[in-house]
Amino acid sequence: MTQQQDPIRVMVVDDHPMWRDAVARDLTESGFEVVATAGDGEQAVRRARAAAPDVLVLDLNLPAKPGVTVCKELVAHNPALRVLVLSASGEHADVLEAVKSGATGYLLKSASTGELLDAVRRTAAGDPVFTPGLAGLVLGEYRRLAAEPAPASDGDGRPGAPRLTDRETEVLRLVAKGLSYKQIAERLVISHRTVQNHVQNTLGKLQLHNRVELVRYAIERGLDEE
Repeated sequence: MTQQQDPIRVMVVDDHPMWRDAVARDLTESGFEVVATAGDGEQAVRRARAAAPDVLVLDLNLPAKPGVTVCKELVAHNPALRVLVLSASGEHADVLEAVKSGATGYLLKSASTGELLDAVRRTAAGDPVFTPGLAGLVLGEYRRLAAEPAPASDGDGRPGAPRLTDRETEVLRLVAKGLSYKQIAERLVISHRTVQNHVQNTLGKLQLHNRVELVRYAIERGLDEE
């Protein structure tokens, strides 16, 4: 007998009540569990810490505290939290700032309901989800960052200190190329869960906090090159 999976727990943050309620309703009707909503940044941080959602659907333009600050604070508090930005702005600076603050995806509000529901599912699974055209922008920024000298690290900075297994290195190389966990699983003929486990182990060994830092680490070491 197949085990019943728990519904994905989602929180919706937007300062427009009608939009917020509509998104929450669509998610609920599609089987997600909407554990909280919020209309401003301060409220969002407070309620998210109490409700512990799997995925935060977050608008950037919020009163009391900007969305990027909300994202940064909540991801620092709970690195397992996935943040999907849902914004009216497709400005490159907004997209990059959101990703640097810890967002794993960025969807424009012009997306269809179906695209939003799919994006929330994929975000919960750990995949980076971007409105078409924005993924290349983010990868380009990773490369630019990797070309800059890295700031002095807090650790002891021993070169090559953490030892990654061959499979962890292989997964890391594919992450750096921008592949989703599903694509990596298919390419390596392993399960999605196994890919996630390898990524979590690698994050732990390298003392990194999220996929953004992991991709930067990989590109700095040329792992995205064949």
